[in-house]
Amino acid sequence: MCGSERPKKGNPGDPAVSVQERLAFGGAPGVIGPAQPRIEVSSVDQADAYDTTAEARDRVAYRALLAFTLVLFVRPQDQIPILEPLHLAEVFGTFGILALAIGRLNRGLSVTKLTLELGAILAFAAVMLATAPFSIWPGGAVSVVTDLFSKVVVVFLLIINTLTTRERFERFVKVVVLSCCYVGVRAVLDYGMGLNLVEDGRVQGAGGLFGNPNDMALNLDAFLPLATILALGRGRPLLRATLAIGVPAIVAAIIFSKSRGGTLGLVGMLLVLLFQIRRVRPSVAVAVIAATLVTIPLLPASFTQRMSSIFHPEEDPTGSREARKRLLGEAYQAYLDHPVLGLGAGQFHNYNPSNREEVWREAHNAWLQVASELGTGGLLIFAVIVGSGFVAGVQASRALRRARKMRNRRSKESLRWVARHEPLELYAAAILASLTGWLIAAMFASVAYYWTLYLVLALAITLREIALREVADATGKGHDLRAEAA
Repeated sequence: MCGSERPKKGNPGDPAVSVQERLAFGGAPGVIGPAQPRIEVSSVDQADAYDTTAEARDRVAYRALLAFTLVLFVRPQDQIPILEPLHLAEVFGTFGILALAIGRLNRGLSVTKLTLELGAILAFAAVMLATAPFSIWPGGAVSVVTDLFSKVVVVFLLIINTLTTRERFERFVKVVVLSCCYVGVRAVLDYGMGLNLVEDGRVQGAGGLFGNPNDMALNLDAFLPLATILALGRGRPLLRATLAIGVPAIVAAIIFSKSRGGTLGLVGMLLVLLFQIRRVRPSVAVAVIAATLVTIPLLPASFTQRMSSIFHPEEDPTGSREARKRLLGEAYQAYLDHPVLGLGAGQFHNYNPSNREEVWREAHNAWLQVASELGTGGLLIFAVIVGSGFVAGVQASRALRRARKMRNRRSKESLRWVARHEPLELYAAAILASLTGWLIAAMFASVAYYWTLYLVLALAITLREIALREVADATGKGHDLRAEAA
């Protein structure tokens, strides 16, 4: 874990080593070292001091992460063809991980923090590689790791190692949210103009993460809670004005995608978000409920008809509902036939026994995708990955809530502390809602190896570390609060 990292040996008096590294990687708050005097600072000032020192580290890697994220979501190469041969995402990701590794090694640290979540992700990749020789198409199974999942691991490493301060966390969230606002606004405009429509009027994104209606709805489900929380903040007027347009556009894009899985994810996500923020901002929960009730009568008839096919198969003219049911059965049977090694990563669509009806198609369920392709071992590791995100979100929420109760006094210092840490409570609520939205929508999509889950998981981990550190600095009871959160 991060507490196991050590500063450089032989130079304990160097502030860049003893103070910055000790504060950054789990050293006791306020303890400078045996040769230094103890400096007493207020809780908020101490957090600010951490932010100042941490901002100077891994800055290049952090900026590369921001650039990679922007390219991943906005995909400028689709609009500017000259950028396509440059492979910007790969360039920024590679440059970022090299800058991170060099910077940490120069400070006498390991290349990355070691966490349970990172171990689970690496184990997941190892299972993909270990089962590849026994798969239907070994080369294809290996390419899932080399062409896709390895990039997921790189970005996960960048996030957990560079989002070390609240400011960096919030800046990264802004990049993700504003990118989703762009996707949402563009989808709404395309729907209005009749562009990028498939399957009798379903809007889809331009490509990448948002390349079809179901993928677009799933990804917007996952990031809509963060957009909502950011819109509730006290940001700059331009940011708030942008979010006032962007957040409704994200919701409209999910609706216009007419994705049944995306809609179920949206409903589940909203329920969790409302349940979580009721403790922090009850008035906001009421406002969201009111807005939802007003919106329901305005939904297009084509949307409500498609949603009704969830319960009434005769109202689905495309037959996709029944095809999905057959695919679920076939994926489950594939798992029963290959429970140990699976079919190989990404190989379910190549699995064509004589009795298969829905040939050359994905499982359309993340859990059955993993079970059928990686066997029981892969399924268990995947469950650990998904569960660890919820655990991290709950730990952050509990620590902040307990600290708020400990400071439930109307002194200026207590009010100042609550005002500073309330956004963290809202972010924790958003993370849990995001994971819920992804989890429900992923029951209808083969997205186990794709970016979204791992981005949200990395945000959950960094938020937990930031929250626990700030709470520990403010209360002096970091160890107790970690135990309480766990």
